[in-house]
Amino acid sequence: MKTMYGRQFAAMAGMVLLSFLMLGASFAALSYQYTVGEQREALEQNARRIAEFTSSYVIINGSASWQRLEFQRYLSAVAQVADSHIMVATNDGVVVYATSGQSQLAELEGGTIPQAMVDTITEGYYADVTSLGGMYDRARYLVGLPVANSSGFLQGLVLVSRDASNISGMWHDLSFIFLVTAIAVILIAAIISSVTSMCQSKPIKEIAAAARQFGLGRLDVRVDVGERKDEVGELADAFNTMADSLSKSEQRRSEFVANVSHELKTPMTTIAGFSDGILDGTIPPEKEREYLQIISSETRRLSRLVRSMLDLSRLQSDEQAAQQQFDISETLVRTLVNLERKVTAANLEVDTQLPEEPVPVWGDQDAITQVCYNLLDNAIKFSKPGGTLGIAVATKGTKAFITISNQGDTIPPEELSLIFDRFHKTDHSRSADRDGVGLGLYIVKTILNSHKENIVCASEDGVTKFVFTLTRA
Repeated sequence: MKTMYGRQFAAMAGMVLLSFLMLGASFAALSYQYTVGEQREALEQNARRIAEFTSSYVIINGSASWQRLEFQRYLSAVAQVADSHIMVATNDGVVVYATSGQSQLAELEGGTIPQAMVDTITEGYYADVTSLGGMYDRARYLVGLPVANSSGFLQGLVLVSRDASNISGMWHDLSFIFLVTAIAVILIAAIISSVTSMCQSKPIKEIAAAARQFGLGRLDVRVDVGERKDEVGELADAFNTMADSLSKSEQRRSEFVANVSHELKTPMTTIAGFSDGILDGTIPPEKEREYLQIISSETRRLSRLVRSMLDLSRLQSDEQAAQQQFDISETLVRTLVNLERKVTAANLEVDTQLPEEPVPVWGDQDAITQVCYNLLDNAIKFSKPGGTLGIAVATKGTKAFITISNQGDTIPPEELSLIFDRFHKTDHSRSADRDGVGLGLYIVKTILNSHKENIVCASEDGVTKFVFTLTRA
């Protein structure tokens, strides 16, 4: 069976069937032994009473006691009550009297019991299923006991037998009841197993069908298994979570392609247009230098975009950031010095709140320097002229908190959750950030994620703050 339903149904049905076969075999053996043992015990008790009675009767009435009517009536009454055949034989195994309770069994009288059986009875006890060497036309269950006086002198043999079919009748009835019950239980178990297997395999088939739809590009397919809380429900939830993630990834990919296309299209259109204008003479010679400078600026912008995308690809391919110990305060100051010209050009005041002692942290120093550079450059770019650029480092527990702030336009609340996205710009007119490509903050987020650190942004009353964490060394 190739399907999960078929395998599970076959396994459960086979297990139930095997269990009942083992239980049935055990029940048959035990019930048969119990039934035979019970009958044997009853025959043995009857044979013992008859042997005792015969022994005492022979002592009183002599060796020909079995010919007396009183003795025969007693044996006949016992045989009728016990539904058995009773035989009395001499020491050498010759049957001298036999009765079924209903009548005297004259055909058995004078017959000789097999010597091996006589020897066993003489030794004390015999019980088995036998035809008495052909004296019976079919086997009977027989118990034989010796008749002996108090001195141990052997006076004869007593044999009590019952039809073996009667002995096993009860066992057959019990076995039939058990067989019918077992078949009914197996059928019920098969139905329950079939329904259970179908219920378990149905959602898995739905998940497989949804996965095939995913392979065909339908990313909106989801699996609904109701309120199931078992492993199948967990599988469906995991599948839906994966589907949501893939759908978002596809959406981000589409947005990324659209954004890259847009970012590439604008400068390339500008470059192509001005280049054609210079080549075909549309642009006067005295303005060629001006337009060549624009072409150069757009070319550098394309270069920055490509370089940023390469840096981003490299960062995303790194599984884990390199770990080294360095002073974050020193890194911040050194980065700020590199941006001194931009700070001066924007006429900004710098407010630094750095600890007097070094603040050693763990991380990739070059990558964290990139984080500081991007955040400071972004803060300078969007500061109002004459505003304040803030830098602060604080420690708490095992973390160092680095804050970079500026005074400028307040970022709308709906924009705060988007500023770390690729190619996102809060300045939709591109007037303040004409040279940017919208990847700076996304690169910051990517670097800090590789360090397993966090960054948050808050903007209120014209003050925007970026706060990120690093692990103290």
